[in-house]
Amino acid sequence: MASLSYDLTLAGLSVGSAAALTGIGLIVTHRATGVLNFAHGAIAMLCAYVLRHLTAEWHWPLPLAAAVTLLVVAPAIGLLLDHAVFRPLAVLGSDPAQTLVASIGVFVLLVGGAALLWGPGARDDAPELLSADPWAQLGTAVALAAAVGALTRWTRFGGELRAVVDNRHLAVLSGIDADRVAAAGWAFGSFTAGLTGVLLAPHVRLDPYGMPLLVMEVVAVAVAAGMRSLPVAVAVALGLGVAQSQLTRLHPGGRQEQLLQTAGANLFVIALLVAALVLPGIGSRDALPRTATARVPTPPGAWIVAAVLFLIPLGFAGSDLTTSVQVPALAVILLSLVVVTGRGGQISLGQAAYAGLGALFTALLTAGRFPGLPELPHLPALAVAVLLVAPLGLLTGWPAISRHGLALALATFAVGVGVSRFVFTQPYATAGLTLDRPAGFTGDRAYYVLELVLLAGALLLVIALRRGRTGRALAAMRDHEAGAAAAGVPVPALKLAAFVTGAALAALGGGMLAMGHRAFDAGAYDPVRGLLWFAAVVVLGSDSVLGALAAAALLVGLDAGTQGGMAAAVIGLLAVLIGRFPGGPYEALHAATRRLRRTPHLTPAGRAARELLAETGSTTVPQPPNPREGTWGFLRAQHRANAARPEARGPRRRDGEHADTPAAPHPTRPARETDHASRTPPRTVTNERKAAPTPPQPPNRRQAPRGPTRTAPAPGPPSRTLTAHRLTLTYDGFKALDDVTLSVPPGHITAIVGPNGAGKSTLFHCLAGTLRPTSGRVTLGPRDITALPDHARTRTGLARTFQQLAVFPSLTVAENIQVGADRTPGQGTSTRATAHALRLLDLTPLGAHPAADLSTGVLRRTELARALAGNPHTLLLDEPAAGLDESEVAALATLLRALAADGTALLIVEHDLDLVAGLADTVHVMAAGRIVTTGPAGQALEEVRGMRGGA
Repeated sequence: MASLSYDLTLAGLSVGSAAALTGIGLIVTHRATGVLNFAHGAIAMLCAYVLRHLTAEWHWPLPLAAAVTLLVVAPAIGLLLDHAVFRPLAVLGSDPAQTLVASIGVFVLLVGGAALLWGPGARDDAPELLSADPWAQLGTAVALAAAVGALTRWTRFGGELRAVVDNRHLAVLSGIDADRVAAAGWAFGSFTAGLTGVLLAPHVRLDPYGMPLLVMEVVAVAVAAGMRSLPVAVAVALGLGVAQSQLTRLHPGGRQEQLLQTAGANLFVIALLVAALVLPGIGSRDALPRTATARVPTPPGAWIVAAVLFLIPLGFAGSDLTTSVQVPALAVILLSLVVVTGRGGQISLGQAAYAGLGALFTALLTAGRFPGLPELPHLPALAVAVLLVAPLGLLTGWPAISRHGLALALATFAVGVGVSRFVFTQPYATAGLTLDRPAGFTGDRAYYVLELVLLAGALLLVIALRRGRTGRALAAMRDHEAGAAAAGVPVPALKLAAFVTGAALAALGGGMLAMGHRAFDAGAYDPVRGLLWFAAVVVLGSDSVLGALAAAALLVGLDAGTQGGMAAAVIGLLAVLIGRFPGGPYEALHAATRRLRRTPHLTPAGRAARELLAETGSTTVPQPPNPREGTWGFLRAQHRANAARPEARGPRRRDGEHADTPAAPHPTRPARETDHASRTPPRTVTNERKAAPTPPQPPNRRQAPRGPTRTAPAPGPPSRTLTAHRLTLTYDGFKALDDVTLSVPPGHITAIVGPNGAGKSTLFHCLAGTLRPTSGRVTLGPRDITALPDHARTRTGLARTFQQLAVFPSLTVAENIQVGADRTPGQGTSTRATAHALRLLDLTPLGAHPAADLSTGVLRRTELARALAGNPHTLLLDEPAAGLDESEVAALATLLRALAADGTALLIVEHDLDLVAGLADTVHVMAAGRIVTTGPAGQALEEVRGMRGGA
């Protein structure tokens, strides 16, 4: 028994050593570049194939072949990826979403290329680089970890590496060549991947699909190490390897033995599930932001062309449509990714699992083998299978509530791998399982017609989800999750709904695909297939319904030839270029055709005339106002008319830089209009606030927001007063807030000022609901709202804006505002509220313009209009004047005074003391997490200036 235990331990150490090498390579690459290299397993597979080809096909000596493979080919692959794929992405300012998609594209490209070169079959003649004795592999892994640790701790390059990891931009400013550090990281990571591949190849299947997935399953060791600690990664890898080997000794008998053997053979998969779903996540940014296809119009006649192409197979002379019947089924699966990834912005690498479950459940129901349910005909079985799989979408939807970026990608990938390993490949689920087509649709032509009907239904569902309130809410969540929540969108529930709907559509397509094949094939739904589908949808336009149809036709058509892997190679190549064409090929083609359009040019005589007019000053003619500026820019045309004069200078923005076009103040308006049910009818303000008009052209910055001295109004009714009661918030022992109490009464402008780090933003987020205080309460009148999330607080009448713009670029200005108005009951009310907010902020001429193309000032107004569209009684403004020029700040001040006069409670967090002095009725001065001074604006700000002068 002791001998058996020792032998199993040695076998476990061998597996654990290979896993440790994978973890080391992933960690080094991530630390040097910030990229989670999903292509690590594909690089390992490619190097294993190269070594086998050099020795088995070209008959090179093993030492020479190994040296060339590991010291030349593997690092060269890493350097090529750095220079050709990931460095251009960094230069273009890409976010983690695009680098993740690019790494998946590299994975798919290498898998497809290997299948094209060496065929999809498995090889069993890979050379053995090291002996079966695990000590050599273990020594290699430990030596590499020690060498990397010593390099990063005690060398200059290690210091540069740590600096790049901590802050790449600051490291570059300090003179560090971040590109050199990234190239070294890619070269070393590829070397470890190649070493892992050549060590594993003699003991596992060497095939283009199985080996990359096997290597990627052990990414759990890197995640468990937080993508930072090499000793932890090595220890976890060795521990899992030994535990997996020792589990083979247990034989409890019966069904438990089968489950135990399955768990033992897939212990790294279990670790991946735990690491992805339980341990702290990697990265905080959303995986997939909006795509440019959201604002690119559908080409005229595109739907007609798509319909004709899908109907062409019905006109074929023969009755054999074996290839064609796969296209509608795959299109339905890809439509599920349009809902989850394209519209919802949530990365999902596990859709193949739901498609496979739909196929498996359909087959089990038609065979009468599903527990607790009778045998069903094919179409009812397909419908029931969809209903059974849809709730399982929570497996990926629930982690999506709290996970973003790479963490969400790993979670969905882990679910896909887990379902494949524990369900699809187990005999108890799939042994002896057959599946046929529905009665009356057994022929290819009839079944193709049925598929087209089901595809049409899926298309109608997806198109409906991309329109109306739900479509706007999904797009808002994709573009800016925090902004969507602030607009009242229930983000957690919407994420769950997107994943559940996606699971249902994937199950429908999976069942259709299985019936088209007349069998359940587990290989058709493996995780690698899921990565391929994801990449195909992303590169062809993830938010495009037509893109999903084109992707399905492309995938099936390319793989219909004699050489397998062509589809993976083509899709992988397109995914590698995702950074240059983030909106897909159609957007790239659309942009290229725009460049080819002829632009009119002046003739030589025209140029001479223009120069002559410029010399005499005759070119100074009034220009019409830019329609993108709205009526706030009605005086900008006069400034543009004088732009040719050398002495003409535009106003300076608050950040010190000149505005692109000079601005003028908003025309004075007596009061805010209102048509909301809870407000009084439109009226004219008659109190002292009316005496504070915006000056026609402020002579200097300090005078821009000021009006005559005002008497602070009496506080509004306490039933709507937002109050913070002794709030305390602690981060790792540091008190960001320390016993803070304040009130924001209706009809009152309350301001919070203080130096950076004083706790202003923390207090703001506690009031808005994005942070939960450690102790204390937040109340709205008599109601305790401390535990209420941000979107729910918005529905109680609180609205907020953001210091960093929180607009939805893929929506128009009117749609941005309507997202905020959608929380008002009734479609008519929402439409009226949107129109009113557009008029109030002078945005009506810009309503149809995409928000992505507008200036900062217009976007600030759009964000404020969205907040006001929901008829809030309390408005929280975080640096509302950031990025605005003088005239825009003056107009903003006028509007805020009118809002307060109309009864709205306003809380402003602002660094500009001049703006605060001209607006606030009460000022709270914060320092070190406490309110140190409270009083009228003049008194409180004089104390602040005195504190600054004393400092």
